[in-house]
Amino acid sequence: MANSQLYPFERNRYYPGKMLTTADFQAEQSYHMNKQRFMSSLMYGAGIICGCNVVNLDDLSILVESGVVIDGTGREIIIDSSLVKKLSAIEGFEQLHTDTACLCVRYKEKDIHSVYAVSHKESDQEYEYNRISEGFELFLVDKEDYNEGIEFETEFLQSETLFRTSNYEGSIVIPTIACKGKNVRALLKIKKLSDQEVKVSYKGILDIPSFTSPEGTEQIDISVDEVDLAQGTVFTKEFWMTAQKHTGIETNIILRSGSASAFENDKAISVENSFAMKIRLSEETPQALIGRELGRLSLEMRQAMTRDNIKLAEVDLLRTDSAYVIEAIREPVTNQYIDVPAQNAIRNRYMEFFVKDVDIAEKRSADIPASYQIPLAAPAASELKNVATGVLEIPLGRDAKAGDIRYSGEITHGLGNGNVFVSIGYEYLSQDQTLGASAKSTVYGNPELFSRQAQQLVDAETAVRVLNDKGSFVVAARLLHDVDFLVLTYRWVAIKFPNGKELDAEDYYGKTITAKTPTVVMRPRENYYFGVQFNNMDPVSITYELTAPGSGEVSVDGVYTAPAKEGVYEIRIYCSDMPMVCTYAYAIVKSTATEEDAGSIAEQEKEPIVKIPDLKL
Repeated sequence: MANSQLYPFERNRYYPGKMLTTADFQAEQSYHMNKQRFMSSLMYGAGIICGCNVVNLDDLSILVESGVVIDGTGREIIIDSSLVKKLSAIEGFEQLHTDTACLCVRYKEKDIHSVYAVSHKESDQEYEYNRISEGFELFLVDKEDYNEGIEFETEFLQSETLFRTSNYEGSIVIPTIACKGKNVRALLKIKKLSDQEVKVSYKGILDIPSFTSPEGTEQIDISVDEVDLAQGTVFTKEFWMTAQKHTGIETNIILRSGSASAFENDKAISVENSFAMKIRLSEETPQALIGRELGRLSLEMRQAMTRDNIKLAEVDLLRTDSAYVIEAIREPVTNQYIDVPAQNAIRNRYMEFFVKDVDIAEKRSADIPASYQIPLAAPAASELKNVATGVLEIPLGRDAKAGDIRYSGEITHGLGNGNVFVSIGYEYLSQDQTLGASAKSTVYGNPELFSRQAQQLVDAETAVRVLNDKGSFVVAARLLHDVDFLVLTYRWVAIKFPNGKELDAEDYYGKTITAKTPTVVMRPRENYYFGVQFNNMDPVSITYELTAPGSGEVSVDGVYTAPAKEGVYEIRIYCSDMPMVCTYAYAIVKSTATEEDAGSIAEQEKEPIVKIPDLKL
């Protein structure tokens, strides 16, 4: 079957007395084959399942090892045994005109088993082929002429041009959606457009509000130095960041105005001065996002992206007018190997040599590439810093009677002075039939309610006196029945509740925030990110607001868009959970703003402009 159109599917409809012809039997076969191939193309895609390695035997010959391939239409290509071929004997060799060729394989059917046709007529052939062999054929094509297939641009990725000349083109690529709390990669791509011998350098800074760089900052330096490429090749450099967990649903990646410059052989070239790339923030996992994106591809798009051949290797040749020599054989970087479920056990065992589930965070270093580092959840801060617990004993002495009151000694709970709540529970050992051994239990409240279940419980009333100014407490117990115990054992739990004065001091004293750039000179409608520096406090959620109407726009992540009108505009920045801790930033909007204006403003401001209300502690 040479067709690549597998659908629509039609099958025979049988009825009494139907006469079956050759076309009917062919339709029966085609229906089942096309259904299977259609599902294979959707479920597995095109690529190599196993084997098919290409080895250079000598200067003229290659060895293709046995293996299995699925092409773009879902047809299985089975190389059942390894074969040796002279390169010159492979189809397409005579048409090669460059020194680099692609060795490919494609599906091919062949009619076999000639038999005598009993019912042939005089005009028909006397012999017919009785079988169809599903085979393959190898062929060669110049690398520059090889069709890698159509790659459709989707909305999953977005890009912005950094610079473009007759020699080079630079751009930044990043997903349009990021997952909160997860890593996301920005890709710097530089493509060589000409054959001129020239190097390119680029320098720029990306402001990344709502993200954190590996260094813990909200900016990324995307500089590269003296990139030298051949025509048509692409240089890539990756930059990783982590999306912060906050309530925002949208943010921007901004090329900082005035930070970009580029050179070709020390000669300055024109660059994009500033841009903003809008990114949506999602609570979903990356797997869910990617799954939805892949599922959106229509059947027509998938059909257009398919190829009827698979590239096995790239062959470098040394050629003369009358001869050739195989210089090297390389596995193409774009080779696609299909993940087969039957190989998962082996795959997981091999992955154990590269991935460690514990202590990865401690091993982040230069010898571990960022793309292989496994992000681990940061250890949670202790939520029990104001809680303490322990065991106390109250001695009863001999012949303790009902109504007797006994006291514990003064016990220090360790939470310091202040308002502390203490609760106690009677602790005892009993035989647990389920465990088949003694088990420890604690009863908070009146133990008399459990007396029927455990006869050894002591019925006693208890009270706790907390000595707030001393950081300790005393327990009293009054017996309700005569007992022959010598000691009562209690488990105590203490919880400290800070008062208002302590809350103020802890939450506000000495804590301030400042804008990293308190004053900035901007053009109308230009974007700028106002980053925040935290002083004597950990980073917290920040809220931005404009103090006057008509001052432009500011997003939840601090990206300010200047209005069309010139003027000086004020932005208030404060901690979302502590509005009293705040600062102010100012945007000077001028239609003729230059980098020198911004520099002069920065020089004049030796101290950042900060407004913090007086706190009564």
